[in-house]
Amino acid sequence: MACRVADSVFLFKGRQQRSIRSQLSSSCRSPEIHYLKIHGPLKKGTKHHAYSLSSKRFQIVKSVAVPVAPPSEESLPSDTSACLKELCENYGFRQIGQPLPENVTLKDIINSLPKKVFEIDDMKAWKSVFISVTSYALGLFMIAKAPWHLLPLAWAWTGTAVTGFFVIGHDCAHKSFARNKLVEDIVGTLAFLPLIYPYEPWRFKHDQHHAKTNMLSADTAWHPVWKEEIDSSPILRKAMMYGYGPLRPWMSIGHWLVWHFNLSKFRPSELKRVKISLACVFAFMGIGWPLIVYKTGIVGWVKFWLMPWLGYHFWMSTFTMVHHTAPHIPFKSTEEWNAAQAQLNGTVHCDYPKWIEILCHDINVHIPHHISSRIPSYNLRAAHKSLQGNWGKYLNEATWNWRLMKTIMTICHVYDKEQNYVAFDELGYGDDAKPITFLKQVMPDYA
Repeated sequence: MACRVADSVFLFKGRQQRSIRSQLSSSCRSPEIHYLKIHGPLKKGTKHHAYSLSSKRFQIVKSVAVPVAPPSEESLPSDTSACLKELCENYGFRQIGQPLPENVTLKDIINSLPKKVFEIDDMKAWKSVFISVTSYALGLFMIAKAPWHLLPLAWAWTGTAVTGFFVIGHDCAHKSFARNKLVEDIVGTLAFLPLIYPYEPWRFKHDQHHAKTNMLSADTAWHPVWKEEIDSSPILRKAMMYGYGPLRPWMSIGHWLVWHFNLSKFRPSELKRVKISLACVFAFMGIGWPLIVYKTGIVGWVKFWLMPWLGYHFWMSTFTMVHHTAPHIPFKSTEEWNAAQAQLNGTVHCDYPKWIEILCHDINVHIPHHISSRIPSYNLRAAHKSLQGNWGKYLNEATWNWRLMKTIMTICHVYDKEQNYVAFDELGYGDDAKPITFLKQVMPDYA
């Protein structure tokens, strides 16, 4: 039986910060669930990053243990519920999930999903290939025929269409595309070639991302910057200010270069497959690029390949940072990390315009993908619906909006154990932080 601490008052030391995050769920090590009662309403103008709670910053003044049923959203104290809603408004979220109790395991969540969402359907798989090939071909036709002033629209379409190629290769890497694993390796390699992404190196590092999601130092996707790192070099600090600021929607290019071409980052047992993938990529560059230049010239290479490729990286960067980055989503050390919390609580479902969802094969229905990467992309919506029915109050959900992007790009920078993130411009870096202050001034704040 769970217990709730009723009529509790939490007094904060130092700055007058309010938080709800750490006290919303039960612990398997304790029979009590602690809920936070906040003194006074949150006030307009409160900085977004100030909503995280450390156990060192409060003390319980009064508490009475009362047996209750497991918590539901309706049973939350009204002040806490209001705080959650204000966090949603401030961060650009539709819902911020309650923390998952520590006694819930990833297996519990997987077992709650209907078995049919794991089933591979060859017809649906090849339909996704047809959608990507035809939409990409249409994009190339639009680029060829569009007047110069409409080229940005053609590039946007084509870059989004070729992102669908990545999602197909992504399913192949997770063995959720076809029953024949050789077919998956061939399709995955071919799907990645127009992106000059080496399939096997990406697969190995992406598997690590799934195994270590939101784990400090171990996750291979977006993670907070260490303060010691940016203090180590003025040049590196300036580069990070731009990379985690204005250039963040294209930072996947840096990730692509750093993680996938360096043989020293792979185990000896992985090297043979890594070298084959690299050979395929270099062959595409050595044959495909010269052919494009021969037929269309350097300008044609920019028009038909480079600009759609940059469009793909815009989506690659945007999708991946939205998937796991928010001021209320913590990165944890190995000792504190919990798989179920990281995958269910630490992943964000984000809705985009319908045409993007179709061309990108629902990759942003992302929470079920992190519960089990064996769920094919065409079954993600059914799986998410099941999660909403069984675990809905723990889910982070949003519809893409400018406030969401502004929150990520201007706040989620440097790791802080108590606050999760501290923005670059709040650490006394002066002119070095101008890219961040610039974004705060010019980015729209529409939700």
